[in-house]
Amino acid sequence: QVQLVESGGGLVQAGGSLRLSCAASGFTFSNYAMGWFRQAPGKERELVAAINWSSDSTVYADSVKGRFTISRDNAKNTVYLQMNSLKPEDTAVYYCAAKVTGRHGGYDYWGQGTQVTVSS
Repeated sequence: QVQLVESGGGLVQAGGSLRLSCAASGFTFSNYAMGWFRQAPGKERELVAAINWSSDSTVYADSVKGRFTISRDNAKNTVYLQMNSLKPEDTAVYYCAAKVTGRHGGYDYWGQGTQVTVSS
């Protein structure tokens, strides 16, 4: 059974930091690219950051470049999102997702999400 379980969300003041984790199981983690998405109330879901299977390629939304860092540990089947200098506009539910390497299109598996709230 495929599972993606996010953790690490919470309430933080503007300027603070959080580290999200996503533990994967039920599939061969190292065969998948991983992404972090977020969805704020009344807004569409957006890609925040993504990383390929070998960690040598990453992409970031312009709004988080220089503040967020995505990383992964294939030995632990876990992907991380380090979020620094958080802003109130970063408030959203954050989801991790997995996409099999080499396939174009959408992500195959999704987590249940973790809430991040940044107070001003």
